[in-house]
Parts: sequence; structure tokens; C-alpha cells
Amino acid sequence: MVDLNLVQEWFPIYLFLIGLLFGSFANVVIFRLPQGRSVVTPRSACGSCGTPVAWFDNIPVLSWLVLRGKCRKCSAKISFRYPLVEILMAVLFWAVGYKYGLSWTTLELLILTFGLVTVSFIDIDHMILPDSFTLSGIVIGLVGATLSPERDFLPSLYGVLVGGGFLWAVAYFYFALRNQDGMGGGDIKLLGWLGAVLSWTSVPFIILTSSVIGSIAGVSMALFRRSDMKSSIPFGPYLALGAFLYIFAGEEITNWYIDLFIPNR
Repeated sequence: MVDLNLVQEWFPIYLFLIGLLFGSFANVVIFRLPQGRSVVTPRSACGSCGTPVAWFDNIPVLSWLVLRGKCRKCSAKISFRYPLVEILMAVLFWAVGYKYGLSWTTLELLILTFGLVTVSFIDIDHMILPDSFTLSGIVIGLVGATLSPERDFLPSLYGVLVGGGFLWAVAYFYFALRNQDGMGGGDIKLLGWLGAVLSWTSVPFIILTSSVIGSIAGVSMALFRRSDMKSSIPFGPYLALGAFLYIFAGEEITNWYIDLFIPNR
């Protein structure tokens, strides 16, 4: 007989280990998808000497540490970002399992987490958010709302319309006023995806937090690099960060903010 309490207790740890594996796969997708290459074949190889990576050199985080961040064959450096993505994915998987336990919501949030981490790094590298993730995410979010006993379909549909519609309106008016693009179509679809999974009620929170964090980061980078404020920055990672803040602490942050203005309510 399965002890459900024991399963619940160890569940986040299992997800941490699974997250390491998905983080390793995310590294492959981040590197190959923008190039139009298959993310399944061929097997991973050193970018310098082309030597295929053996299975024992492809263990998430551990192999990078054992090899001291270098290729076993040619000693070329292996970027620290590989274990960083793996650890980030594992920690987020653990956090989702810890907060939401064994539930349909956890399954949906794990899918969302994998997607958000992956597209964030693609956006950082290439300033694109692939339709294969954003549009598929919207469909998966709507299907999940239909099947899930923990969600309703209409709030999910409204999330797509409110999320995507808001950024589309911002982009439209910015272009009308400045005659140049100020918001990428990928960002619009990404917020629609978030609305599909997290419901329309998440959209104002995500927009506000991502805008504040993005503005602070943009100003800081402009000052640090001594560049002008017109430099393009990828907004996808900030939307993803806003989504994670909502997932893990949205209610607490919202209540704290309201209490600043309406204490003792």
C-alpha cells in the first residue's frame, strides 16, 4: 500500500531531480531551436572539436563540475550557463511541487516552467520568442483549463484575450505615435500564453511587476554600459519573472501592496 504522506513529502525532491534532466534538455533546445536544427538528433557534441559527448559527461551539473567546465577531449571551456539552466529548472520544479503538491495544477505549472525558462534564454540570445512555444502554450493552456478539475475554461480564455489584447494595444499605439515597433509579437503571444494558464486575473500583476523590474533593469544596464535608452532589451524574461512571482507569491505581494494604502481593512 502506498503511503500518500510519504509520497507528498518526497514529491518536491523527485521533481528537483526531474528538473535537472529537463534543464539539460532545455539547454539543447535553447541552442538548436533558433538554428532550425532538430532537438532530438544528433547527440550533443563539443562546440570546438565536435567530439560527441559521452553519457557520463552529460550528467546534469555533476559532469560540468567533474570536468571543471572543460571538454574532456580538447579542454575547450563549457559555458557556466549550462549548469545554471539545469539548476534553475530544478529549483523551480522543486518550488512548484513544494507549493502545489500532487495536483493537476502542478502538472500544468511544470509544463509552463519548462517553457518559460527555455524561451527566456532564447529571447536573451536572439531577441525572439518561438511560436512553437508561445502558440502551443496557448493551446495547451486552453486544453488544460478544459480538462482540469481545478480550473475553469472561461477565465483561461479571457486570459488569452486580456493578456494578448493588452500588449497588442500597447504595441499598436506605440507604433502609431512613434512609427516604430516597441513591443514584439512574441511578447504579445507570451502574455496570452500566461493568461491561458494562470487566468486573466494574473495579467495585471504580471504586467505591473514585469514592467517595473524591466524598467529598473533597463535603466541600470544603460547606466552601466553608458548606452542610450533606445537600446532594445528582451522583455520575455521579465514577463516570465513576473509570472513566477505570481505563481509563488502573487497573493502575498498583492495583499502587502493593498495594505500599504488600505491598512486594517
